[in-house]
Amino acid sequence: MRVEFINPFISSLLNVLNTMAQVELTPGKPRLKKDDKAKGDISGIMGMMSDQAKGSFALTFDESLALAIMNNMLGEKPAKIDAEVIDMVGEITNMVTGGAKRILADKGFDFDMSTPIVVSGKGHTVTHKSEGPKLLLPLTSQFGSASIEICFDN
Repeated sequence: MRVEFINPFISSLLNVLNTMAQVELTPGKPRLKKDDKAKGDISGIMGMMSDQAKGSFALTFDESLALAIMNNMLGEKPAKIDAEVIDMVGEITNMVTGGAKRILADKGFDFDMSTPIVVSGKGHTVTHKSEGPKLLLPLTSQFGSASIEICFDN
């Protein structure tokens, strides 16, 4: 995996959640992920393709963090993950990937993006279509945990 593909996703996520939801995330230590089990309760997944590489990005939240983001962004506090929280996670995934796409374009990588898919439920899986290694970056906040998964062929 190319290192220059990773940091744009991290900085974009930190920016989006800080700006849109006043949520501060603290990145942990990245590691390779060996399985498909999500590390949280709801995940937004998006594929990315360019002439240089094909890959995917997943953003997973604990339910408590997703609900806090919903409350901070929209002033709504659902009791559990519902259709509106699912839509919000899809939109956050779209914003984060869009921000990363802009940063990568400045470095000469022109990616096309798929529409985000959102999967939720305890023990759900995140399947990447790329054959490359899966990098997992855990993040923590006062509201719960999140994680980024990035997988690129190159």
